[in-house]
Amino acid sequence: MKPDHSSFPRLDGLGWLSAARRCPSPNFDARPDGVAVDMVVIHNISLPPDVFGGQGVEQLFTNCLDPDEHPYYAQIAGLRVSAHFFIRRDGGLVQFVSTEDRAWHAGVSSWRGRERCNDFSVGVELEGCDTRPFEPAQYARLVEVLRAVCARYPVRDIVGHSDIAPGRKTDPGPFFDWQALRDAGLPGVRSD
Repeated sequence: MKPDHSSFPRLDGLGWLSAARRCPSPNFDARPDGVAVDMVVIHNISLPPDVFGGQGVEQLFTNCLDPDEHPYYAQIAGLRVSAHFFIRRDGGLVQFVSTEDRAWHAGVSSWRGRERCNDFSVGVELEGCDTRPFEPAQYARLVEVLRAVCARYPVRDIVGHSDIAPGRKTDPGPFFDWQALRDAGLPGVRSD
């Protein structure tokens, strides 16, 4: 039996998800003409590292991170990065960039011979790290977000940051449960 997707949130005509709290980031630009979104990249992030629940991620993605607040912040305060979505440990959802635009989440990257993965992907950050499991509420929210993105775009690949930037990135990390996404019937989930 196929799941009923009618009750899941949908992206509006401008690429915003009604279920998400908007926190617009200046760190985006237009996608190249004629490039279709066909991939989702899953990341993990916590600021300060391995600390959950603070405002560091939102501050980083909106260029408001105070370098004096934590020693680690001094190293990253000048970065200009963002993602489309951020899913907190309790399943809370924040959207920083419209899915119609290119968020700056992947950096130097390549997938299936195509460079610059930001051009054709949606980036989803999970509040987490490489050393701890994610929460059930995060997987539930992630599946909702992925279903909304897949309903709007011809997604053929759902991968981790480590897949598109091997050797440079390790997220979403060894505790991420890829099988949970396969069990949800999502297309193109990377194999283990």
